[in-house]
Amino acid sequence: MTINEQIAELRAATGMSRKEFSEHFGIPLRTLEDWEANRRTPSNYLPRLLCYQWK
Repeated sequence: MTINEQIAELRAATGMSRKEFSEHFGIPLRTLEDWEANRRTPSNYLPRLLCYQWK
């Protein structure tokens, strides 16, 4: 599973829309959209950090 897929899966698990997720975590909406569309790749540690922050 790629980092982009991990972030998309985490967002789905939260039940938040892209907009809600980006606002909750302080990530620009366009950046989140780029991650989920595989146009950009976030740092390796980001899925763990987001998961930790969500719980």
